Amino acid sequence: MPAIQERQLTPGQIIAKHQSSAPIDVVAIANALGLRVWEMGSLPPTMSGKIFRDPVNGGPSGYSIAVNAQEGDVRKRFTIAHEIAHFLLHRSQLESRDLSDDTMYRSGLTSAEESQANNLAAQILMPMALIQELINRGMKDVEALAAKFQVSKTAMTIRLGIPIP
Repeated sequence: MPAIQERQLTPGQIIAKHQSSAPIDVVAIANALGLRVWEMGSLPPTMSGKIFRDPVNGGPSGYSIAVNAQEGDVRKRFTIAHEIAHFLLHRSQLESRDLSDDTMYRSGLTSAEESQANNLAAQILMPMALIQELINRGMKDVEALAAKFQVSKTAMTIRLGIPIP
């Protein structure tokens, strides 16, 4: 589907369109939402990523997401999804400032807003319908599911509602 047509879809429809198989292409979702994703080696080691107004190099939305190039791929994927969530849920807060998330996904927003972003990021990366489909096919091991979705074992454990010891 051409990008022009894709922009006519709602954010939920855009996300769903990219959730047909694991792993979810989170960069494609960001691009379809009009966001540009960059890996930056210049971010401090305490910063996982940020979303910021970027009228020159940003996507059609005028925003970019930067992720710390020094972090592992699984971490970068969750960070991108987390910043997409901020874009969708807290865009009014982005009008006046950039949001930088530290390694604990704290940005200066309230803990409730950070929790909302984490929950939506999990929904983006690990859609329950797709998880259930794989479980029904016999993939019941948390590590195998995490590997399939390219997320951390901890993220998959939380998504499945399994208490963390």
